[in-house]
Amino acid sequence: MIATADADRFRLLYELGCAFAARTDLAELIPFVIAKCREALNAEAASVLLLDRERNELYFPYVSDQQASVAEVLMGLRLPADQGIAGAALSSGEALIVADAQTDPRFYAGIDRQTGAVTHSVLAVPLKTAEGTIGVLEVINRCGGGSFGLDELAFLQGVSGSITIAIDNARTCGELRISEASLRTQVGVLRRDLARDGLFTEIVASGPAMAEVFALMESAAASSIAVLIEGETGTGKELVARGIHRAGARSEGPFVAVNCAALPETLLESELFGHRRGAFTGAVRDSPGVFRAAAGGVVFLDEVAEMPLSMQAKLLRVLEQEEVLPVGESFPTKVDVRILSASNRDLKGEVARGGFREDLYYRLAAFPIPLPPLRERREDIPLLTSRFISVAATRQHKQVSAIEPAALDLLCKFGWPGNIRQLRNEIDRAVALARDGATIGPALLSAAVRGATAATTPLTAPVLVASRPASSVSESRRPLREARAAFEAAYIAEALGAHHGNVSRTAEALGISRPALQEKMKSYHLR
Repeated sequence: MIATADADRFRLLYELGCAFAARTDLAELIPFVIAKCREALNAEAASVLLLDRERNELYFPYVSDQQASVAEVLMGLRLPADQGIAGAALSSGEALIVADAQTDPRFYAGIDRQTGAVTHSVLAVPLKTAEGTIGVLEVINRCGGGSFGLDELAFLQGVSGSITIAIDNARTCGELRISEASLRTQVGVLRRDLARDGLFTEIVASGPAMAEVFALMESAAASSIAVLIEGETGTGKELVARGIHRAGARSEGPFVAVNCAALPETLLESELFGHRRGAFTGAVRDSPGVFRAAAGGVVFLDEVAEMPLSMQAKLLRVLEQEEVLPVGESFPTKVDVRILSASNRDLKGEVARGGFREDLYYRLAAFPIPLPPLRERREDIPLLTSRFISVAATRQHKQVSAIEPAALDLLCKFGWPGNIRQLRNEIDRAVALARDGATIGPALLSAAVRGATAATTPLTAPVLVASRPASSVSESRRPLREARAAFEAAYIAEALGAHHGNVSRTAEALGISRPALQEKMKSYHLR
């Protein structure tokens, strides 16, 4: 007749076989299995130690211990892979049974010192795959004293094969899921790029201001150095970043952009570094995050000055250690990406004000590229205008091929606080208003642009405008409402330019709310 203990173990093996068949989530399966092993072997603790090949260390992802406090400590510990009884089983590939660990020369006492526990008897079984040993299944201390026997070791060896297959399969599936999620992230980025019309295929420029930018881009592309692109809103910072990526050694890799100002801090960490399924409400599946999705390529951090200080510290750690810690994970993952970043604010000034970490600034700004605003490269306005007319006419299915000299002169005089993006919006609007086959004249431009001469005067202009004689008003033949709108648009445009396109600061200077200013900007096509 089969002994009761053996019958219990056979029953347990059947139960574990059912568990392996029914449970696919490793985070649920392995803790269940080792808890059952500890129970079947009447042991104080059981654990799975996995090998980190990069660091040559063993760590404890799965622990079942009578004392929850000990289990918690163990899950945060690592030990050299060539030390301890577990290390001996790993290197030899042989299962080990040790009756008195304290007198065994292979014993690693560091774990006991940190947990406060005392190790006596040990069973250690290597977890072998076709590619090599991935870890060790270990059982510690028989409850009530005594040592383990060969029957217990045989039982543990029988269970270890199923555990090894489950872990190996889960790793393979995990890699496939990460690959799938990375592709999904990249496809999503590409779809967003195709959907938005804010980017054009080439940087249009002919003057000396942009010639210097091109030279810097060429040097940056030939290096792997971190680049910080600084310039006002709408100057084409992402376009420059993409140009550096295309010309660089990582051009075959992905380019993944994230707007640091568009996401709250709680989502920004998950977006950048990824998360594990169930890490927070709504995390229904694993996500690799931007850094892992961009492996071998470039991560572009747009509006990096808007990143909260707490996130800046986490980003600095990633840059220094070249590894990310996904939300909900216990151990970091190595990443290989190049960092390009951009800001429409003076990042060095933000450091002085305490709004940005100095150590992170020097990491990101190793190679700064300042972009001139459109008002400092007016010679490029005709070229840009021609390009935008062609693109807008094609998109709107219209025959609009030219702009009248008077209208182009107004475009060249305007201050363009929204820079190239605002010019593009202005042309889009003009093409939409134009009749098919007609040219773009001054009448099709917005009131703000038609008042372009006021936009280039100092902010004291309101006094001069208000004190003009009545005859000048009658000669202009402009209705009062239109003149008032033109003046207000020009005044707002000048204020935006003075504050480098920062809406909050401009609203404060003008004495109006941010929503009110945004409404006026929308009305006057200043964004």
